[in-house]
Amino acid sequence: MCGIVGYIGRPEKTSDHAALDVLLEGLRRLEYRGYDSAGVATVSAGSVETRKKAGKLVNLEDEIASSPVAESPVGIGHTRWATHGGPNDLNAHPHLGDDGKLAVIHNGIIENFAELKAGLTAEGITFASQTDTEVAAQLIGHHFAGDAAGDLTEAMRLACGQLEGAFTLLAVHADQPDRVVAARRNSPLVVGLGEGENFLGSDVSGFIDFTREAVELAQDQIVTITSEQLDIIGFDGRPAEGRRFTVDWDAAAAEKGGYDTFMEKEINEQPKAVEDTLLGRTDADGRLVLDELRIDAEDLKAVQKIIVLACGTAAYAGTVAKYAIEHWTRVPVEVELAHEFRYRDPIIDETTLVVSISQSGETMDTLMAVRYAKEQGAKTLAICNTNGSTIPRESDAVLYLHAGPEIAVASTKAFLAMIAASYLLGLYLAQLRGQLFQGQITDILADLHSIPAKIEQILDDSGQIKQLARDMAETPSVLFLGRHVGYPVAMEGALKLKELAYIHAEGFAAGELKHGPIALIDEGQPVFVVVPSPRGRHSLHSKVVSNIQEVRARGAKTITVAEEGDATVEDFSESVFRVPETQPLLMPLLTTVPLQIFACALAAEKGYDVDQPRNLAKSVTVE
Repeated sequence: MCGIVGYIGRPEKTSDHAALDVLLEGLRRLEYRGYDSAGVATVSAGSVETRKKAGKLVNLEDEIASSPVAESPVGIGHTRWATHGGPNDLNAHPHLGDDGKLAVIHNGIIENFAELKAGLTAEGITFASQTDTEVAAQLIGHHFAGDAAGDLTEAMRLACGQLEGAFTLLAVHADQPDRVVAARRNSPLVVGLGEGENFLGSDVSGFIDFTREAVELAQDQIVTITSEQLDIIGFDGRPAEGRRFTVDWDAAAAEKGGYDTFMEKEINEQPKAVEDTLLGRTDADGRLVLDELRIDAEDLKAVQKIIVLACGTAAYAGTVAKYAIEHWTRVPVEVELAHEFRYRDPIIDETTLVVSISQSGETMDTLMAVRYAKEQGAKTLAICNTNGSTIPRESDAVLYLHAGPEIAVASTKAFLAMIAASYLLGLYLAQLRGQLFQGQITDILADLHSIPAKIEQILDDSGQIKQLARDMAETPSVLFLGRHVGYPVAMEGALKLKELAYIHAEGFAAGELKHGPIALIDEGQPVFVVVPSPRGRHSLHSKVVSNIQEVRARGAKTITVAEEGDATVEDFSESVFRVPETQPLLMPLLTTVPLQIFACALAAEKGYDVDQPRNLAKSVTVE
């Protein structure tokens, strides 16, 4: 959630890359993660200077303009999403220790902070904030002045040995102005490598303007960067190494590209996101080849149950996957909210394949569920968009999306890419297990490869739904109905409206309507209905049309998303949004798009920040 940036350069190069400039640009790049305050700390002339303000980054920039900091080649910066203590100036990071000579920023939650705070208070240390982060700062400062004997790296190591929970910590100290020290446990951190300068970030967005060479850190590691080198040790003090990689996208990929918002840009990038997710997954004979799946084929053939772990939008992608994978493989699939999974004593063993879905690869609930599954002997496979992130690293196998960076907090292109990747997984398992003939797989893949052009067609004809959104800007509540694969699409449509427009929205399985939710229908109630194809082998189309008639009879305003050529719905809909024909199981890749466009346009009409909705963060890195 929180955004973290660290920088150190050579003092003689300060005029080229002043730390403050690097920090502020990095924080701008990380705004997509969601935050409610921001701050920086720099080291110069034997002292630490901090500036921090609640609200958006512009508030911090105004504070710095009115109260400048001395030029410095070293510093740390932070955007905070409040957990312990309200979102105000006092609780914003950085926090100080060792009588103001040490500054610390933190992402995560320190679970034993109250116990540690009581111990430090007993030793005469006073606290200025309500945060768990200040406890970490004071603890590191206490060790620096004591048993670490003025060594910031050792002070960090000793403190990490006492901390429980999830954390990434960055620290600078006035007495050691030639370094930044950082540690990570269950929270993201990556190092950027420059010439005569080095960087730290929650992800590569934090330094992508300055370098594309990076090093990923493993669990329970501490890194010390100077202007010329980096040193990595484990929490046990032993030397360690990180994995070096080159970032394969540049700063331009994170810019808006002429759109008013990142979300608009990412909705319009969906044809390419799906295309790139499918790219290069077959051999010359048309057989699926998923090179990233490092699980032996015999183990995959032996799988008797699949459990999909995810949260939020990713969970709805997993629900779509359930319909397809079960149909193609005849293997039972369960979809679990990751934060509930390990607390209900689930039944898993070595014949279970646990598939986690996470855009960032850092979703803490999902990560902890994956670890639990591994402890129980299950094989684990990650579907993820972020190369080198924690969940893929800790899983037995990974299927990367290749959707490119998704900056807007509310997911769009990653959702479609997750569904496309899940389809590939299902078809690959069906191929291994002989559940489908190769000709059947080839036909489905051909239909999948036709999807990007069909998404483009929907985007090109989006004027009608945008106008409807503008007309409905004052609507207090919207309901969504769907059946089969349309059901998770309905839930995702409702979630997008809640995330972006802050209005009541609910998604229901259409068959549940008469079991209670129909009581919500009164005169003028807008109801979106995701209509299944009339060409499906199950006669769900007529059942959903009956649902439309049921709500219309009670005064609802019905808005349908229906396949081209489906004339039946026109007599029962105030508005119809058309999607091209495709196989019924693949329909979510199309029917989702009008609902995304609607939510984005309605929120924009209401004047809301579409890219950074209130109270939300892009990557939820705490449990």
